[in-house]
Amino acid sequence: MKRRTLPTAAAFAAATALLLTACGGGDDSSADGDQIAGAGKESAQPSKSAEPAAPQQDKPDGVDVSLPADMNLVFDWDKPEDENEAAAMDDAANYLRAIYRGVDRRTTKDAAITAYSTGEGLHYAETQVNEWIKGGWTGTGTRRHYDATTRSTSNGESVEVAFCADTGKFYGKEVKTGKVLKEDPSLKDFNYYKIIMVKHPTGDGLWQASKVFVETEAKKCR
Repeated sequence: MKRRTLPTAAAFAAATALLLTACGGGDDSSADGDQIAGAGKESAQPSKSAEPAAPQQDKPDGVDVSLPADMNLVFDWDKPEDENEAAAMDDAANYLRAIYRGVDRRTTKDAAITAYSTGEGLHYAETQVNEWIKGGWTGTGTRRHYDATTRSTSNGESVEVAFCADTGKFYGKEVKTGKVLKEDPSLKDFNYYKIIMVKHPTGDGLWQASKVFVETEAKKCR
C-alpha cells in the first residue's frame, strides 16, 4: 500500500515529497571558503525543559531531545578532529532530533527547538513542525544520516555541517488512526543537507542551526 503524498512547507517547491523526508525549506547556495551563510546571526537564549527527567544521554545541554521508541534517527558518521566542528556536528544532530520531537509532541514550543535553532533555522523548524501538525501526521521508522563533512569560518564562530539522509524507511503516520503511509522506494528517499551552525554567545559549547539548505532527490546520496 502506498502512502499518500504529504504537502511540504510553502517555502519548498518539491510538492511530491513527504514532509521532512525531504525536509525542504531553502536552496543549496551556501557560499564557498569562509563566506558561510548564517555567520554572525543573533542567537536565542536556550530554554530549559520542564518535562520529566530523561536519561542523561537524551539531555545534552540539559535539554530533553528524547524521541519515542518508533522514531529512530541514526547518525552514521565520524566526528571531525576539530573540537568546534565536532560540537557543531553533535548539535546539528540535536537540531534534527528537536524537530522530530516537536512533530511527536505536536508543538513548536518544545525547549529543544528553541535551544538548538535561531533566526532562519528556528523559523524553518517551526514551519516544518506546523505542517506535520496541520496534516494530522507524526513520523515512524528510521532516518539514516551519513557522509557528513564540516567546514568552519576563519573565526571559528560558524560551522557548515553537510550530510546525506536516507529516509526510505521513515514514514508518515496518521495520528488519529495510527495508519502508516508507505510508498515504493525511490530517489525521493535521498536528500542532501547543509546546516549552518553558529555558536551561542553565552551557552558553553552550544551551537544553534541558523540556516538550512536541502537538495532533494540527491543522486550523490544514493
